[in-house]
Amino acid sequence: MAREKSGRRLALNLVFLALIALLILATVLTTSNVGEDYAPRVYGTALSLLPPLVAIVLALVTKEVYSALFVGVTVGAFLYAGGNPELALGTMLYHPDAGLVPNLTDISHASVLVFVTLLGTLVVLMNLSGAASAFGAWADKHIKSRVGAQLATILMGILIFVDDGFNCMTVGSVMRPMTDSHKVSRAKLAYLLDATAAPVCIIAPISCWAAAVSYAVPEGMQINGFRMFLRTIPYNLYALTTLLMLVLLVTLKMDYGPMAKHEANAKKGDLFTSGERAYAEEEAKTVTEGGRLSNLVIPVVSLIVLCMLGMAYTGGLFEGVGLIDAFANADSARGLVMGSLLAVLLTFWLYMSRGVMPFKTFMGAFAAGFRSMCAPMIILILSWNLSGVTGLLGAADFIHGVVESSAGSLQMFVPAVVFVVSVFLAFSTGTSWGTFTILIPIVCAVFPASSEMLVISIAACLSGAVCGDHCSPISDTTIMSSAGAHCDHINHVTTQLPYALTAAAVSAVGYLILGIVGYRAQSTLALVGTPITLALMALVLVVLRRTAKQA
Repeated sequence: MAREKSGRRLALNLVFLALIALLILATVLTTSNVGEDYAPRVYGTALSLLPPLVAIVLALVTKEVYSALFVGVTVGAFLYAGGNPELALGTMLYHPDAGLVPNLTDISHASVLVFVTLLGTLVVLMNLSGAASAFGAWADKHIKSRVGAQLATILMGILIFVDDGFNCMTVGSVMRPMTDSHKVSRAKLAYLLDATAAPVCIIAPISCWAAAVSYAVPEGMQINGFRMFLRTIPYNLYALTTLLMLVLLVTLKMDYGPMAKHEANAKKGDLFTSGERAYAEEEAKTVTEGGRLSNLVIPVVSLIVLCMLGMAYTGGLFEGVGLIDAFANADSARGLVMGSLLAVLLTFWLYMSRGVMPFKTFMGAFAAGFRSMCAPMIILILSWNLSGVTGLLGAADFIHGVVESSAGSLQMFVPAVVFVVSVFLAFSTGTSWGTFTILIPIVCAVFPASSEMLVISIAACLSGAVCGDHCSPISDTTIMSSAGAHCDHINHVTTQLPYALTAAAVSAVGYLILGIVGYRAQSTLALVGTPITLALMALVLVVLRRTAKQA
């Protein structure tokens, strides 16, 4: 243990020394004169990805995410400002595309924070009413095993496919009492939430993700964006392998990597193993007697229905627009705020009419809900700040150049290259939507509209974006999964990473197969690559299981 701490301190010191050297170098190389056409010297170079990489490395080394994100933002701001402290501070705080204050005042970001707060309030209310404990008692009678508890969580995650953040927070708050009662670790619950969020949304036709993909396809390509999204579903290997992996991990009762330790400890009664317990105060206030199951079912069902209606409403459902088009055009952040607020008001009427709690207690839940969600909101805000600074450094242009230079030759390998680049970009920036928005137009310029290779390459882009988002500690979905499971964020990241990388490796091989078959056949014969990839995923897990038993 002492050697591990010493090694961690040494790594941390080396990282900080490297940062100081980098900032000095930036001061020497970059001008600090800022005009309308100002661009830093590092714009569009590999250094544009340094800030998020610094943040990710520091988070994994120090096991502390707030300072890691702040250091990443600081590095990015100084690179942008050329070492000028005044300009760097202004960039961090007030730059319209990256500053902390504009990020907070952005209506989409503010809506997400309000939604998270309202959802936290609803969870506190259900705990105070005894409904969460009543659900746990009901689940104990009907779900008899750890396997059943995990499969039920997976099923609910698949059913709530409209939005990934909504999925994580809702499924986590509902299923946490049940998984706790069956001694499933919080890290495993966070993985179940994360793996049924973006991987499900990216293959669900009625979701906000379908709309984002549709709009990312360039208008001049004479391709219907939504139809293209539907055609990519069978080729979305990371999403499909992840869902298969989930089911096999649970049914085979196997775990590996850091997750194995967390699950072994959970079976002994320790659901956390390590890390901060930011939600312990609110969980301690959970009422364990006198709760009614309907006091949970009605708020949760109303939350799901009203949020879906809210999103459809913002897309014009009640103005004559069709259901699929309404979800395709939806403003998900605004719809989630509307739906969650209505769900809280309905819960107020339900609890007051039933005399579940005093009025003062109900209103106090708003402050308690905000407090319980402070940790994920801070991480979200800093992640937005970091993503904005990375954008100022031209990360998108750098990735554009990498993909464009590799696409000119050996086109059969383009899907695998696009997948790897997409993983790296989404991992570094923490945004899957931003990743495929950047890469899809590049892919569309490489292949003709009628080519099956175009469909495969766009699917590789989407698949890689979800994979990188799944791996990244600064991703919105990863942060929401930690919050939904009430799990320490770094614990979630480190336990999930080996699973995500396993699915990523299998998917990369799958895209090599799809690229070769698709390039030679130029038809839907390439679909044979998908079952081959899924079979390879099952084989890898069987081998890992046997290896773990022998060890």
